[in-house]
Amino acid sequence: MNQKRSHHSTRPDLLAAREGLPRDLATAVDRFERHLAWERGLSRHTVRAYVADVVSLLEHFGAGHPEGGPGLGELDIASLRGWLSAEHERGTSRTTLARRAAAVRTFTAWAYRRDLLTEDPGPRLSVPGDRRQLPPVLREDQADSVLRAAASGAEQQDPVALRDHALLELLYATGVRVSELCGLDLENVDHERCLLHVIGKNDRQRAVPFGTPAARALARWLKVGRPELSGPRSGEALLLGVRGGRLNPRSARRVVYDAVSTVRDAGGVGPHGLRHSAATHLLEGGADLRSVQELLGHATLSTTQLYTHVTVERLKAIHERTHPRS
Repeated sequence: MNQKRSHHSTRPDLLAAREGLPRDLATAVDRFERHLAWERGLSRHTVRAYVADVVSLLEHFGAGHPEGGPGLGELDIASLRGWLSAEHERGTSRTTLARRAAAVRTFTAWAYRRDLLTEDPGPRLSVPGDRRQLPPVLREDQADSVLRAAASGAEQQDPVALRDHALLELLYATGVRVSELCGLDLENVDHERCLLHVIGKNDRQRAVPFGTPAARALARWLKVGRPELSGPRSGEALLLGVRGGRLNPRSARRVVYDAVSTVRDAGGVGPHGLRHSAATHLLEGGADLRSVQELLGHATLSTTQLYTHVTVERLKAIHERTHPRS
């Protein structure tokens, strides 16, 4: 096949699988990939995941039509359900099934808008019994213990400890994603107004406030810690790794896991858990959903509403422990 590939297709196994599809299906995948990458501006990781799910669907679709291969116009709800059922039988988790179904719904909606399908079967595809799991979060006292321990470690003025303290304080104070924080430059911090200027998913920009503890930790890092780690590769990065380059999100996640692991009954909470914790504690403190949505950079309010379930579960637990008629 001579179809030119998008620069986002970097996995050899994915390219090989696509080469095995009939020409019209492979061409549709290429066009869909360019739509995700260039028109919607999704990340390389997200594009690869969506394309992998669509290729999986179309491979299953083609296997069911051995005589010359089917055209994309024959893709219907029965085909989608058959593929999802096969994925379930392979032991694919419900969370992954839900993600794959969402990717395929995105593909069929796109194909329908491009007149590649006469109708869109995607909205009728669902994962039976799918429920979003409540995210693991820290209690307020646990979050306080994590930050106190980080502050204690920073008292020795070690540059890495100072950076880790600033990292943890900012993640919890703002609820930003770890990738967003690692991507910040020095100019993205408004010290006078205590704001981070963050570029989130789909290049959406937002200003996120942080409080006095985070401001103090950040100031100590910038005054004492950062100059010690700074080098030719540092550029304008706000947070640096031990070799002087921009702090890698993977390294930042390890910092969070290590810090939280020292707190009793807090295992399993990582950077995203710290983000969940920040959102939950904001709502428990009286913040409204719209404000939390803006702070977290959620595209829709329905995503933010997940945190209300967390606070309800906590309220139920308190009621059961304390109410005489519980």
